[in-house]
Amino acid sequence: MRIKNLQMVNFRNHKRAEFNFGQKTVITGDNGSGKSNILEAVYLMATGRSFRADSDLEMISYGEQLSVISCQLSVGGEVTSLQVSLTDGSLIARKKFNVNGVPRRMMDFAGKLKAVLFGPADMLLVTGSPAVRRRYLDFVMTQQDREYWRNLISYEKGLRQRNKLLDLIRDGKAGRTQLYFWDRLLIKNGTYITGKRADYLSSLNVQSSMSNPSTSLRMNVQYDKSVISEIRLKQYETQETAAGTTLVGPHRDDFTLEMEKRDVSKYGSRGEQRMAVLWLKMGELKYLTVEEQLPVLLLDDVFSELDHEHRAEILTLAVEHSDRGGQVIMSASDPHLTPSGRDWERIFLGEMQDK
Repeated sequence: MRIKNLQMVNFRNHKRAEFNFGQKTVITGDNGSGKSNILEAVYLMATGRSFRADSDLEMISYGEQLSVISCQLSVGGEVTSLQVSLTDGSLIARKKFNVNGVPRRMMDFAGKLKAVLFGPADMLLVTGSPAVRRRYLDFVMTQQDREYWRNLISYEKGLRQRNKLLDLIRDGKAGRTQLYFWDRLLIKNGTYITGKRADYLSSLNVQSSMSNPSTSLRMNVQYDKSVISEIRLKQYETQETAAGTTLVGPHRDDFTLEMEKRDVSKYGSRGEQRMAVLWLKMGELKYLTVEEQLPVLLLDDVFSELDHEHRAEILTLAVEHSDRGGQVIMSASDPHLTPSGRDWERIFLGEMQDK
């Protein structure tokens, strides 16, 4: 799997730009030149969503009404054209997806290109809120499993309806029998979501138990799942009515990264926390590999906070991924920290790039 080129019109600071990528590409440039924006666009083509925007409107260049991002993807010798368009709808951005010129739903678009991103914001996977980790799980699962998409969308809609009913029940405007349909829906969809998340996190621990000479990382992950069932909904019936919200289910899930049985978020150094994220990404790479088609590895300015030893580990990961046939696209603020070698194609964003 390889992304051959990327075209952007009115995406962030890139008014009109096109970039070609090799097997290994490094992007350098001044701060504010748009290095991370390129990786964001690639990840958007993989997942249908931004890894950094609170609103899709943020991706449209300031003052513009339309943004179009497209790419050519090569998989097993076949070339596929992907396109995402964003239209300013005042309060929200309307997104449209196309595969080879044919409109597609988001769930049918995501996963055509598979990508694993490792960037500075990923530190929040260790130090951030449970919502950050749940969002991460959804990003991974939706690239791999269309049924996960369907169950997640149905679950989120059902959760909103159930919470509205709980508000009405608390105010004496509805009866508990009206929850029956939504309870069944959430249990069905929630059980699927929990099962897929458990499968993925278990695969990470299997990876950790295997010998890997390319890295010194020895970690494991603990899944703190909130199982949803008829028994648990009954157990929390009184509390849910008082709170007006559903208190059990995958929307309450979390996981913890551990190094030598220590919670890295509480007892790990900054370097250990960053390497814990690397461990997570290594497992993600393996999980998203299907029939020898490796996902694209995106490294967004990952060297700035690491010492020499840990930089070497990431470079080893990148080179090994490339040697196995995977594509690597890397950005770096400091060109002195980028890998040497003529086999790395280089993109420089300087004054010629629109700001």
